[in-house]
Amino acid sequence: MKLLKSLAAAAMLTIVASAAQAEDVTLGNLTLSKTWTRATPPKAMAGGGFVEITNSGTEADRLIAASSPVSKKVELHEMAINDGVMVMREKEGGIEVPAGETVALKPGGLHIMFMGLNAPLEEGTVVPVKLTFEKAGDVEIKLDVQKMGAKGMTHGGMDHSKMDHGNMKKDGN
Repeated sequence: MKLLKSLAAAAMLTIVASAAQAEDVTLGNLTLSKTWTRATPPKAMAGGGFVEITNSGTEADRLIAASSPVSKKVELHEMAINDGVMVMREKEGGIEVPAGETVALKPGGLHIMFMGLNAPLEEGTVVPVKLTFEKAGDVEIKLDVQKMGAKGMTHGGMDHSKMDHGNMKKDGN
């Protein structure tokens, strides 16, 4: 009986924890999680999108394209510091997702770039995005729009940017 109560309590905690996180999407050996973006000011022409991609397979894959109805153009970008100057540019050839690893598209690094926004991205809404992978194909994800200037996903006031989410590569490659 004690074991049954423990299992029931664990199941309830899992349900509560699941409700507080964005829905993960699976495509073949890829799992896409922590999908979010930031709200933009009224006249902003660009915005960034963020996602973690985990490849549980034995072969690398590559994110090669993205599209969304929220902007005229969507590119895969990287941000880097070159000679003390922050540079943002399109990631030629896409973003590799090595086998058995997680690649984080996040502020200050690799990210999805929405260019020529049709309207501001508003906090509390969702941005639909289609991602295209070289091997796994196409997948639709939804980015939760967080507050302007957010550094990470928040759910119920919890800032996920300060949490250790396991052993992820720090350079985003």
